[in-house]
Amino acid sequence: MSCCSHGKHSSECVCDVVRKIVLAQNEVAAAQDDCCTTGCENAIEQLLSPTTVPANGPTTIPFLLYCKGDCDLFFATGIAQNNSGFDCVETPVFKAKKFKKGCCVELELLEFDTQGSGNLLGHSKKDLCHFIPNNATGEFVETGICITVDLNNFTGIQCLNPVTPIVAPASKSC
Repeated sequence: MSCCSHGKHSSECVCDVVRKIVLAQNEVAAAQDDCCTTGCENAIEQLLSPTTVPANGPTTIPFLLYCKGDCDLFFATGIAQNNSGFDCVETPVFKAKKFKKGCCVELELLEFDTQGSGNLLGHSKKDLCHFIPNNATGEFVETGICITVDLNNFTGIQCLNPVTPIVAPASKSC
């Protein structure tokens, strides 16, 4: 399955789209000092559109990645230390932070914001819909947990609408 033309492999497509996301987010951050109706191209246009986005508009394009070979949704797990011990976060939603060497990129894990306590355990990694908490607010929370991935290991990407993630009290910048 390939989403790109011009003879590119799908892994290059994912790399190119994430590169565009990082560039778009950087452009918005600098301005603020710091075929489908949905999709990555649409999300990038929304993020950069000066006519539809107010000056304090969205700063991030959250996205999902699909693994090469099995096309399963990629879930990342990370651990953050807090005052009372450790927090374990598992999520399929990411914010691209910056490119490393080649097609490697640093991703921040984003959590679903919930009203009250959300339970994200006991889901099926093949079914994102069962992973989303029932009490999700529609917002995302930064975790400060970053991982570096090689985008050549992915064959698909789904971009969500641009947002400004909520800064978690214990979140540290990646």
